[in-house]
Amino acid sequence: MKKNLLLFFICYIASVSAQGKRFFESGEAVLKNPVEKINLTFANELPLIKVSINGKPYQFLFDTGAPTVISNAVYSELNLKEKHKRNVGDSQKNKQQQVFTVLPEMTVDQIVFKNIGAVVVDLEGHEFGCLQIDGIIGANQMAKLFWRINYSENLLEATKDLKQFPTEGYETVFSFKPKPQKTPIIESQILDKKINLTFDTGFTGSIKIAENNYDPKNGKVKFVETYGVNSVGAFGTGKPLSSYHFRANDLMLAGQKFENEIIMTGNSSLVGNEFLKKFKFIIDWENNKVYLHRIKNSPSKMESFGFAYRFIDLKAKVVLVFQGNDVPLKIDDEILSINDTSFENLNEESSCQYLLNRVEKSTDSITVKVKRDGKVLDFTVLKKEYLN
Repeated sequence: MKKNLLLFFICYIASVSAQGKRFFESGEAVLKNPVEKINLTFANELPLIKVSINGKPYQFLFDTGAPTVISNAVYSELNLKEKHKRNVGDSQKNKQQQVFTVLPEMTVDQIVFKNIGAVVVDLEGHEFGCLQIDGIIGANQMAKLFWRINYSENLLEATKDLKQFPTEGYETVFSFKPKPQKTPIIESQILDKKINLTFDTGFTGSIKIAENNYDPKNGKVKFVETYGVNSVGAFGTGKPLSSYHFRANDLMLAGQKFENEIIMTGNSSLVGNEFLKKFKFIIDWENNKVYLHRIKNSPSKMESFGFAYRFIDLKAKVVLVFQGNDVPLKIDDEILSINDTSFENLNEESSCQYLLNRVEKSTDSITVKVKRDGKVLDFTVLKKEYLN
């Protein structure tokens, strides 16, 4: 985990009823070749792919932590029909009633998916808009194929025959239990506590556990406390809360031991892309297994200036600060500038540019000008490594 800021994107969607389980079994995938290579872009710690619906191009997130999703705009453009409505929850424990529909056809390179069940979600939030995400290829859709993924090479492949993806040399194997929407759930043991983690390629972070699974008073590990909003979910952010980051010397994932991984707490329990990008991996829904081969041995590292910010109504607002570390910024400070970059008079394009290309990411010292209670304040802030 090497982050200048600690603000994570989690497009995790929890579902569903028994009716929903039957709904997510629907559909099929048609391949032209034994193995299909798919144009993957791993950007901002998220896997994005191009799809075509009725000949029109869209960008979808490849997300094991969610069912297939289409935006309200796509739903309207295609004039699709509502099958039913159900309450759906996201990673921040936000719940909304959503329309469930069936997508007659979607083409992903040379793979044709037919009659896939999908949830209709408003994807017009600032982060979704900046990432230009029109929908999600979710676990129910992925489960119809075997997948081989290597983020470092922007490699995504699919097949109907697991023999096309030899698993020899994949030294780690996770067994998982699929949720009704097919999202993989793996068992973990962290600080002697058993925790079920969602295997979530829509989570930009490493490993996250629900706050009720960690007691900072147990004294077993050194921790860093933050307060505020540390992640953005499918339906927005949750309420500000205290979160903890600690290094787990012994971590068991699906019975496999890992060392010195940094764990964070929050509203949900997930394993995401900061961890997965160290591997190339195969996902097998037929046998409910994930095969991993390590390609990077880089140790988990936590760096930060001690605060995080989001763009809200075209203004940069501080939404998270580190506790007890003499960080001069406060929640709700409006950032007017960082170094020589002004955040005043932003439009949608410029706010997206600064969201996706953080001006502070390549430096160890920043000057920050903020507005607080009508006053303009200047601070110099140094990047610090935590839990080293």
